[in-house]
Amino acid sequence: QAYDSVMVKADVEMGGTDQLFNLLAGRDLMEKMDMEPQIALTMPLLEGTDGVRKMSKSYGNAISLSATAEETAKLIKKSQTDSDRNITFDPDNRPGVSALLTTAALCTGRTEVEIAEEIGDGGSGTLKKYVTQSVNDYLAPIRARREELMQDPAYIADILADGNRRANEIANETLGEVREAMGMVYT
Repeated sequence: QAYDSVMVKADVEMGGTDQLFNLLAGRDLMEKMDMEPQIALTMPLLEGTDGVRKMSKSYGNAISLSATAEETAKLIKKSQTDSDRNITFDPDNRPGVSALLTTAALCTGRTEVEIAEEIGDGGSGTLKKYVTQSVNDYLAPIRARREELMQDPAYIADILADGNRRANEIANETLGEVREAMGMVYT
């Protein structure tokens, strides 16, 4: 993965905190190859709806941007919580509840503690309704734009073709550099 940073000539690379080692290894490798090392940015991992593992499509605990409001509501409703009616933010002892509070906080700009205090003794049902509303409100404009774009497949094809063209230009330039460095330029 570190070599990917070299090959794409990354100037900035972003990943989850679980990717910090790879990002730093990329920086080291770039320096060894006399390249300006990339800026490495990390973001905390978002816990999935299971409250245990990072949010991931592979784990089946992610909220997809392509999901409808109803599909999102079903997923959140199935989220793991506990039987304590008093909602508190305690990631170590209440991972499911805390993961939902974090999701709501990211969507509303409020803190997990503020949301927990507002819900109070409302229990997990009230929490899940709050999270569902927060997520769906946050995603509504994104979903609307996605739907709008889906109505114009030619526009999407043009964007993809342009991106493919630009990627090929960069790849061909990089391949030329590799051939030259290896003494494999034949004219």
